[in-house]
Amino acid sequence: MAQFIGGRRVEGSGPEMQILDPFHEETICTLREGTAEDVDRAVAAATAALEEWSALSGAKRAEFLVKIADAVAEAKPELSKIETKNCGKPFPESEWDMDDVVACFKYYAKLATELDDKQNTPVDVDSADYKCSLRYEAAGVAGLIVPFNYPLLMAVWKVAPALAAGCTAVLKPSELTPLTALELGEICAKVGLPAGVLNVVVGGPETGKALVEHPDVAVVSFTGSVPTGVKVAQASAPLVKGLGLELGGKSTSIVFADSDMKKAVEWVAFGCFWTNGQICSSTSRLIVEESALEGFLDQLIKLAKDIKMGDPMDNDCRLGPLVSAAQRDKVLNFIQKGIADGAELLYGSGKKPTEKGFFVEPTVLRVNSDRNTVWNEEIFGPVLSVMSFKSEEDAIRIANKSKYGLAAAVFTADVSRFARINNKLKVGIVWNNCSQPCFCQLPWGGPKLSGNTTRDLGEFGLKKFLEPKQIVHYVAEGALDWYNTSSL
Repeated sequence: MAQFIGGRRVEGSGPEMQILDPFHEETICTLREGTAEDVDRAVAAATAALEEWSALSGAKRAEFLVKIADAVAEAKPELSKIETKNCGKPFPESEWDMDDVVACFKYYAKLATELDDKQNTPVDVDSADYKCSLRYEAAGVAGLIVPFNYPLLMAVWKVAPALAAGCTAVLKPSELTPLTALELGEICAKVGLPAGVLNVVVGGPETGKALVEHPDVAVVSFTGSVPTGVKVAQASAPLVKGLGLELGGKSTSIVFADSDMKKAVEWVAFGCFWTNGQICSSTSRLIVEESALEGFLDQLIKLAKDIKMGDPMDNDCRLGPLVSAAQRDKVLNFIQKGIADGAELLYGSGKKPTEKGFFVEPTVLRVNSDRNTVWNEEIFGPVLSVMSFKSEEDAIRIANKSKYGLAAAVFTADVSRFARINNKLKVGIVWNNCSQPCFCQLPWGGPKLSGNTTRDLGEFGLKKFLEPKQIVHYVAEGALDWYNTSSL
């Protein structure tokens, strides 16, 4: 059953959809797609649960979040297996994701408890006539839409803060990778989360459209592509919904000649090839100081050749298949387009480690123009594009010349240089001598086409699910006396 509504699994009312294993290219299971009718049922369940859930103290809601975290930790081996089978990422990465899921629930449990202490906080308005305070209330029913690359983790990036804030939620996972989201629904039921607080509806674009446009959904949080994000924003606008957008990226690694080259090479490879290259923050653009370029590339290509591809359930696998045949073909088309535009293929023969599987080999392209498609477009696969730079100013100019602004990685031993560059990079995340570490305590997102001014994670991730309310008491002894003009 493809839907989790009102605390139990139910059948969808749409056509059958096949959920695939991208390594074996076989059907894992068949589910019925959720439709607008199913979205209506899920939103109704969330609406019915909202008053009671939002009225609980933050500390009480935190108890449920901790129970969910503990249940996920207990189910980690099975959840990791399901995740890898469904999306193709290496099993050790899925295990890592489950640890992060647990940490995320516990972090927002902490913030939910702290929210109690922030209620009715006094605010000094510099007037003895008024006594003012602030309280924070749940925004309402939250519509949460997440992509296929981190099926459970990115769902929890939104579910945990929404529930901590007192919202109830309808989650729409990717139709390609819905299995762990449905397992999360089952876990919530087992730990006693009130029915309707979390609902999961599985379906494609029309299902997402119905969720975003639903009049009883107060806030929408979306992670995905820019074109779809624009459609979500347009659909949200008529009802002026709260809206969080975490969209694409084309992030740059900047490597200076004074870097620890051995460490930098591994981090650059990790920054692009981790999660099979399917990550919005992928540092898929590499610029290296001219004097160090050739030596760096020699080491990088040697490492790329040694990356173990194959069955993602193998513990030593470090690059699994892409999520679908369509995604594989899209990535391969980008590579061919880049070469046609003048890029030089330094590594990536297209060979597959097994007969089946939607694989793309780690690919390194040297580009001779910043107009090349592979330099500018988000590919969402293990494809690294390389250029050189002459100076610090040149590096900053190249990195900032992008329609995206999610992240950047700077490799240098010079602390002062890093500080200068950090202050000039137009991105939301900057890593120094590393790439891709992510912590639930820190905000995730960036400017330009990478999203709007909201953020996932950190305290910012909680705020988008809260409505601040100001309370103003008139405490002066005298009347306002505005309309008494006799004394004039």
